[in-house]
Amino acid sequence: QVQLVESGGGLVQAGGSLRLSCAASGRTFSSYAMGWFRQAPGKEREFVAAISWSGGSTYYADSVKGRFTISRDNAKNTVYLQMNSLKPEDTAVYYCAAARGSSWWRGTGYDYWGQGTQVTVSS
Repeated sequence: QVQLVESGGGLVQAGGSLRLSCAASGRTFSSYAMGWFRQAPGKEREFVAAISWSGGSTYYADSVKGRFTISRDNAKNTVYLQMNSLKPEDTAVYYCAAARGSSWWRGTGYDYWGQGTQVTVSS
């Protein structure tokens, strides 16, 4: 089992940057693909970005491509989401998740979830 704890959220002005972190417990972190998702008020949760077990492959939603970067440090059991050029529409609760299945790159098959961290972008 994997426990995930997100941090790094906050309030930022449009055009600003934030870096989210997700710390994972357990010794099998490197065997999981990791993803970031977000849920805005009144909307369904959506896929943001994902990274493979080794970190060699990454995938992004079109809405964040070129602005967000996902990375991981398996030695620290941590995955990151660097968010640049933030927009008000990026306001949401951001969740990290872990997947062992083969569909992780499509944003499905995630088995474990963190409790989320709030990101608010003011205009």
